[in-house]
Amino acid sequence: MSLVVMATGGTGGHIYPAVATARELSRRGHEVLLLGQRGGMEERVSREQGLPFEGVDAGKLARSGQGRPDPRELLRAGQGVLQARSVLNRLKPGVVVGYGGFASLPGVLAAQSLGVPTVLHEQNARLGLTQRLAVRKARAVGTAYERVIGLEAQLATMVGMPVREERLPRAEALARLGLQEGPLTIFVMGGSQGSLFLNQTVPDVLRHVFGPEGLLPPPAPGVVDLDFTGAGRGGVQVLHSTGPRWIAEVAPGVRDLEWFEAAGYVDAVAAWSVADLAITRAGTSTLAEAAFHGVPLVMVPLPESAENHQFHNAQAVQAAGAGVVVEQRRASEALGRAVLECAAAGTRASMREAALGRAQTGAAGRFADLIERHLR
Repeated sequence: MSLVVMATGGTGGHIYPAVATARELSRRGHEVLLLGQRGGMEERVSREQGLPFEGVDAGKLARSGQGRPDPRELLRAGQGVLQARSVLNRLKPGVVVGYGGFASLPGVLAAQSLGVPTVLHEQNARLGLTQRLAVRKARAVGTAYERVIGLEAQLATMVGMPVREERLPRAEALARLGLQEGPLTIFVMGGSQGSLFLNQTVPDVLRHVFGPEGLLPPPAPGVVDLDFTGAGRGGVQVLHSTGPRWIAEVAPGVRDLEWFEAAGYVDAVAAWSVADLAITRAGTSTLAEAAFHGVPLVMVPLPESAENHQFHNAQAVQAAGAGVVVEQRRASEALGRAVLECAAAGTRASMREAALGRAQTGAAGRFADLIERHLR
């Protein structure tokens, strides 16, 4: 069997699909190693997942104030390519797989300069900047959408978004997270790095909606019944994954709310396994995890996402009946109302079915098939 190098990093949306695919390839007998930015999130995740890791420099391809790439970042990216060449010369992999994002670029470009086959995974409906730089010499591109703007059809293979396809029994997941059986469980997750906007906005909105006791309010006349199966005392509990960077800012503000648990980092499989409803951004990886677990979503798309792709992602989920879109500029007044609407038992049940219908189960296996076809 061959060594497969996963060039990835920067955000969970790039890292966790690589981890899911790595697990599938390992199951098939291949050796797998992650290659990314030294000291980046990918190094920590690799260690936690028990996967070998090699770190190199990686320059962000951001624009400077003059609208041109920052020369210092270009220099770091160039150094990273040279470092990655050294790593690949030593390891001699059968293929290098790029997942997009600035941290993947040194490994992919180094592989292409050495004649090592490269396969890409594009998670969005529009080809990203780093992928555009690498696609010309790539052997194939696995996609999460049937059509990707900027990608020639003959290069593309629809595989879906690889996610960790693991669920925990509800009782086990609740115990692992220190949560109760009975209350409506809301998972707040702003992505692997945490969302400053969600961290600052959601606690106050939910405090206003549910009050200091964390109780579902009685429905107003003519409004859909808010009762839900397994309501117990009719309460709510919230698990808010802030991202390690923001926990010190969020935790003091919710310390008085017994029903609100803020954590810098949570066990994602356990959290998705118990969530009755989630408040999230709208990255493709997050939406794919929610679909696999059948969790209805209240989505606040990141306005600054490239090509506004998160808004379009969220619109597709809403069109399928699996979630509700709340634009960030209206979130303060609209978020609480959306949460209450989605908390109704009948609404959640139909949204859950719609979410499960969007799941791309087996994506890691399909992408592993594509990778194996291009091993040297």
